[in-house]
Amino acid sequence: MSQIPSSGGVRYLLVDDEAGQRLDNFLFAQFRSLPRSRVYRMVRGGEVRINGGRAKFHTRLKAGDKVRLPPVRLPEAQELPTKLPESLAAKLEASIIEEQDDLLVLNKPSGLAVHGGSGQSWGLIEALRILRGPKLELVHRLDRETSGVLLVARKRSALKAWQQAFRPETKSTVKRYLALVDGPWPNRVQRVQDPLLRYETKSGERRVRVDDSGKPSHTEFAVLIEAPQCTLLQATLKTGRTHQIRVHAASRGHPVLGDDKYGGAGADARSLALGVPRLALHAAQLSVSNADLSANFLAPLPDDLSELFARMGYRP
Repeated sequence: MSQIPSSGGVRYLLVDDEAGQRLDNFLFAQFRSLPRSRVYRMVRGGEVRINGGRAKFHTRLKAGDKVRLPPVRLPEAQELPTKLPESLAAKLEASIIEEQDDLLVLNKPSGLAVHGGSGQSWGLIEALRILRGPKLELVHRLDRETSGVLLVARKRSALKAWQQAFRPETKSTVKRYLALVDGPWPNRVQRVQDPLLRYETKSGERRVRVDDSGKPSHTEFAVLIEAPQCTLLQATLKTGRTHQIRVHAASRGHPVLGDDKYGGAGADARSLALGVPRLALHAAQLSVSNADLSANFLAPLPDDLSELFARMGYRP
């Protein structure tokens, strides 16, 4: 990345090594001390431009793109902590499945957001940078309450290679989840391809709904265990939209149990009756096979879901 001569507080950056990166992730790196909500408002309001035109936060940058950054008054820099709470440090150390020269593979704990903010003192990536060095970058994301396989790049080359492998058109990556959903899942519904649209509630919360104007989305569901009040599914992502499994399951009338965004009163009651401890969604497997990468990562079920699924007779 190089900076083009600018004036009036506006900055222009020329994309180089950042090619393939999402615009929001690029901006988070440029405005580390800004709240994420402010960064998203900049994009929605057209303050950020790519090659003179408006862009969306999920736009992927290309080599040679000229990115306009608006003048922003940054909050006073705060001294970064140099030590994590012992309990969090221990939790993160225990979550590391594999440590390579260019990659960390984690079994992300439920309840830990990948980024700080929104009332969270610590995010996973900020904490990991203290434990393993400041150059770590998230390859992808998991919802705060979702547990399972999460990749963190230790080198820029690894970040670009893995993010390229995740693009749907490459068809080289498999992501499989375990999901406990409300009620008896109809076997005839196995492939859900409803388009998904992101929107904001009046309170500013980001949500997703099925909408014909949304992005193409594809989840394949397979029944593992059936019970009178719930069904254990394997969900394979063919695209990687925000909240995709949760919204696709809920759109069929069978939300993931423990889902406080898309569950509904009936599912909430059954979650309580069944002793569901949190969102019953776990990223169990991530694998890739192409000319540049070949790997298969498995994340064991955490104790809370392991006990819940075992009561249904599930044995991984």
